Amino acid sequence: MIIQIYAFTDVKTALEAARLGVNHIGFVAGKYDEVPAELSFEEAHEIVTSLPENTTSVALTMATEVDEILGMVDKVKPHIVHVSSDLNLVDVEKMRELRKRLNKNIRLMKAIPVEDEKSIAVAQSYAEVSDLLLLDTKRTGFPGVGATGFTHDWNISRGIVASVDIPVILAGGLNIENVNTSIERVHPWGVDSNTSTNVPGSNTDKDINLIAEFVRAIRSGETEA
Repeated sequence: MIIQIYAFTDVKTALEAARLGVNHIGFVAGKYDEVPAELSFEEAHEIVTSLPENTTSVALTMATEVDEILGMVDKVKPHIVHVSSDLNLVDVEKMRELRKRLNKNIRLMKAIPVEDEKSIAVAQSYAEVSDLLLLDTKRTGFPGVGATGFTHDWNISRGIVASVDIPVILAGGLNIENVNTSIERVHPWGVDSNTSTNVPGSNTDKDINLIAEFVRAIRSGETEA
């Protein structure tokens, strides 16, 4: 099971998380004053270059134009580009162009809001132009897709996983109490945490102890299975 955690803001904590077994180190690349924990391209690149060889860097972008996203990639050089903007801002055609112009060694991931049965068809359309999908929760008042701390209907997520041929990461309110149940229900390729591994009361600082507990819960669940 791939473990992905957002949103790191400093090299030291990112390295500690990697040593604990976090496979995907996520961060917000670009300061748009839209979401917490935004980094400059230079700060994001510093995290990328510091990570161990077997750890994957994931750059979340709130940019909505292809050229702008490619400019970020050129400066940050992540392993995965995570497009987290709303679907109406980055549609399938923009994703198709982005995938076509993006270096083949860099994977492209689109965040899909899981809302109702229609989300399955939406995910299928984006799966055709993406290398990975991230299934997350969309709520009014939160920019983009995700980072709400709320779960969604895992039955729909399971339907998406079963209907696409690319890896799917499950996000949305996952914590040590529910992550193993979510894995059993959805059968994702990976799971993601943001808010539940933050320092309590902060939306920018990661808690290394909570990260360790999250990793331990998942790995112990795999052993029991």
